[in-house]
Amino acid sequence: MNETTTTRLVEISQAPLDVAAHEAAAARPGAGATVVFCGVVRDTDHGRVVTELEYQGHPSAQDVLEAIVAEIEADAGVLGLAVSHRLGTLQIGDAALVAAVSTAHRHEAFAICGRLVEEVKHRLPIWKRQTFADGTDEWVNCP
Repeated sequence: MNETTTTRLVEISQAPLDVAAHEAAAARPGAGATVVFCGVVRDTDHGRVVTELEYQGHPSAQDVLEAIVAEIEADAGVLGLAVSHRLGTLQIGDAALVAAVSTAHRHEAFAICGRLVEEVKHRLPIWKRQTFADGTDEWVNCP
């Protein structure tokens, strides 16, 4: 990432995530493209009706997110970046993960934002409990 540019929005949050704030935090005058990803709570999973999700995070989650961001920012194409993951109980349609990446060109922005999202999903110590309409629940991505 450009030495004069810094990331302003990298957080694990209990509060609702603001997609526009992430886009604004990643925006840079030299950017020709900003890609924004918003992972939202859907109402079904593997054919079962989901009523809500609960995300719980390890105390190291913020540090892990910062490390992921540092790795992604090392890519010379990154001009701006913002990413947050939500904790707590979320309803259908709520944003659980928001990522925004600005670069000079669109293909870089898509590729880097995709890499950022995949690294967060793979490495971040956050687990989700899905509650289903039939009253059952299950934990996903638990070690």
